Amino acid sequence: MSETRESLNFIEHIIEDDLAGDYVHDQLCFRFPPEPNGYLHIGHASSICLNFGLGLKYDAPVNLRFDDTNPTKEEQEFVDAIKKDVAWLGYEWANECYASDYFQQLYDWAVQLIKDGNAYVDSQSSEEIATQKGTPSEPGQASPYRDRSVEENLELFEQMKNGDTPEGQHVLRAKIDMASPNMLMRDPVMYRVLHKHHHRTGTDWKIFPMYDWTHGESDYIEQVSHSLCTLEFQPHRELYDWFLDQVHQPAKLRPKQREFARRNLSHTVVSKRKLARLVEEGIVNGWDDPRMPTISGLRRRGYTATAIRNFADSIGVGKRENLIDVSHLEFCAREDLNKTSPRVMTVLDPLKVVITNYPEGQEEFLISENNPEDASAGEREVPFSREIYIERADFREEANRKFFRLKLGHEVRLKNAYIIKAEKAIKDEDGNILEVHCTYDEDSKSGSGTEASLRKVKGTLHWVSASHALPVEVRLYDRLFSEAAPDADKDKDFLEFVNPNSLEVVTAFAEPSLKDAKAGDRFQFQRLGYFVVDPDSKPEKIVFNRTVGLRDTWAKLTS
Repeated sequence: MSETRESLNFIEHIIEDDLAGDYVHDQLCFRFPPEPNGYLHIGHASSICLNFGLGLKYDAPVNLRFDDTNPTKEEQEFVDAIKKDVAWLGYEWANECYASDYFQQLYDWAVQLIKDGNAYVDSQSSEEIATQKGTPSEPGQASPYRDRSVEENLELFEQMKNGDTPEGQHVLRAKIDMASPNMLMRDPVMYRVLHKHHHRTGTDWKIFPMYDWTHGESDYIEQVSHSLCTLEFQPHRELYDWFLDQVHQPAKLRPKQREFARRNLSHTVVSKRKLARLVEEGIVNGWDDPRMPTISGLRRRGYTATAIRNFADSIGVGKRENLIDVSHLEFCAREDLNKTSPRVMTVLDPLKVVITNYPEGQEEFLISENNPEDASAGEREVPFSREIYIERADFREEANRKFFRLKLGHEVRLKNAYIIKAEKAIKDEDGNILEVHCTYDEDSKSGSGTEASLRKVKGTLHWVSASHALPVEVRLYDRLFSEAAPDADKDKDFLEFVNPNSLEVVTAFAEPSLKDAKAGDRFQFQRLGYFVVDPDSKPEKIVFNRTVGLRDTWAKLTS
């Protein structure tokens, strides 16, 4: 390794120490093991980047393994979405695996545990089992079925497997220690009966393994060297190791579970249950709503895979949970989009400007750079005419000296065009401004090289030619929650903190170069922010989503 040890995160330190000890490089293997019961979110993205990043760093395989042991919640739709998200982030998995691939092996090992006296069938209800487990300060009580004979346990377990047992009548429990200070070691459930259709195995299986039994054994089967989990699984490590002790073959690699801290994101929630509520109660329009923290929502919002990977890398891997401000994610988006996005002009809240001394019926095409950050992006022609649109907020009849946009009697430059001077505001009978009459300096054309073109004025405005304007729908997305940690107060429903202004839909006018824009195309609307074409777009109506503004305005709004 070229890096010094000081530049490594603590997970990499563990791996380096293992390579200096009993491991050899060819034994390294990692995995990303999502449950296909929902869409991946930004928290998963950090785990994806960690595991696949380690695979790239150490030139080691990374498996994509679906923890599909709960047929009541899992669907093929989620499997497909997860695969799409991981691939979109730019990663390739070595093997596509499923916990359901190992159902027979897991069953066979469970039978062996029964024969060895390390597992038994319990016929108590789930409520009874929970009660007799005790509390963290009091030992649990043994189940009245804990000392069933091996023969009876084997017979009952086979009946469970064959579907001869109703749901809830029996479970298989590991026989460990009902007095253990670790509650998870107090005879945990290994199997439950579920007469449900599984998305891969159909109705072949009537019993399904629990996560703690499945996790380590799946790692063992795949010969995963380092099984990386978030901190809430730290108490599970003792059980992970106990199960491995029951089936471990000395000739094979022993997987290691190690834990890292979650990085929570402000102004959102990442609980799948809470995300599902947002969808089910119509707060958002599906799992890929651009306000959702799901990877599919972020993609639809216009975030790039590079921005998300950079975000994950920049927050690093730690041992303590903390709340990352969403503005940091937005910064990563701006940083990448600034390099790659073509610049265009679009007016969101149009106010007509009539240039009274510009010849009626005349039009010209002005040259504009597509992206000043990328010389290879080329140039485009933008039409200019006597009547244009500017942003309504860019004009005031009267304003103080700090207002550097258009005001009566003062000049501004139109981007890549001319200097204009506001002469008169035309109003309706209620005093609302209908249009502004201006004059222009015909010698001030940008890039013409004339003395007038070099004249400095303090304001520069974007604009769109009225006769060439392309009407588009623009969805102005903002943060979904008004509070940084909407689910922190356990006495309140997190939905109380939904931001009522998280979406505003407007009809805007865009320059005609956008008429052929396709879903997924990203642009910088000059002076406004970064936008992406939404899949809802049709040839007759293009729809844009705002990804982020050019700068963080949220702090000003909430301060």
